[in-house]
Amino acid sequence: MTRTGGRAGSAPRSVDVARLAGVSQKTVSRVLNGERYVSDDVRRRVLAAAGELGYRLNSAARALASGRTRSIGVVTLGTALYGPASLLIGVERAARDAGYALRVVNTLEGDPGGVAGAVESLLEQGVDGIVVSEPIDEGRVSLSGDVPVLVLGAPAAFGGARTIAVGVGAELLARAATGHLLDLGHATVHHLAGPQRWFAARDRLAGWRAALAARGIAEPAVLQGDWSAASGYAAGRALAARGDCTAVFAANDDMAIGVIRALTEAGLRVPHDVSVVGFDDIPVAAYVTPPLTTVRQPFDAVAREGLRLLVQAIEKPETDPPPAADPPVDLIVRASTAPPRRAVG
Repeated sequence: MTRTGGRAGSAPRSVDVARLAGVSQKTVSRVLNGERYVSDDVRRRVLAAAGELGYRLNSAARALASGRTRSIGVVTLGTALYGPASLLIGVERAARDAGYALRVVNTLEGDPGGVAGAVESLLEQGVDGIVVSEPIDEGRVSLSGDVPVLVLGAPAAFGGARTIAVGVGAELLARAATGHLLDLGHATVHHLAGPQRWFAARDRLAGWRAALAARGIAEPAVLQGDWSAASGYAAGRALAARGDCTAVFAANDDMAIGVIRALTEAGLRVPHDVSVVGFDDIPVAAYVTPPLTTVRQPFDAVAREGLRLLVQAIEKPETDPPPAADPPVDLIVRASTAPPRRAVG
């Protein structure tokens, strides 16, 4: 026999859940709001009773009671590029797991007031916190408002009273990519950088430079692309014409794939003549010819760590957030890298 609420034909109420679970209404509220200091046995009973009755906590009532909307705003660049899009997906998953809904506002490249305007729009919607995932340098941005703001990947560009900064680990990953080629025995590593208005491109360039400097190796001239395979192809043609390049680290996988195509057309074999490493581990990276050695960005790990700190700042504003943990470094070695096979002339 199916149980129903206390009133015939009515939706179940928290008092019905409390009666069935044998606890107070306040305890039901604490369990369903995810509060601590409730025993595992009581939590199980309340959740079982709520499930049996088909009870769902009314979000509007919860917002009035707690002063929070259980929503987080996200400011992100409107782009289909793999990195920003994947980080946004990671943020959405982490927010959902934490019991928060997302409200997303896209900005446009070249709009210096876009970020501040997006933040103001989200504050007007009553969000409990804000995530800024803005990969383009539009100048220093002061973030106003009385909610905590999580900045992913560009901490130096954003300031505010309640700002939390979490890096995405791009510099560490770039050092690992460059170090892999040097460990194979290459005398130096050429770098195909991304557009330098992007914080991610700057971090990857800095990681490449740091890896060379740590071994006392002079930097070859930097080539610059625009994240596209076409720009990688153009850079690959230039590198093939040099005749002294045995190793290339490209700032993303698309450009690395373009480099490989140009080198192959020039009669150079990858990796026998030139080794190539990319960045991101896009889904197609394992299926190009040769399969691409790359570094995998820890989008989910970065999003989870950032959301953990943001939720703590929302729910426990009186406590200082702990320092963010470093994201993992994941080097994916495939067939596009090998020790140098020919003398450099």
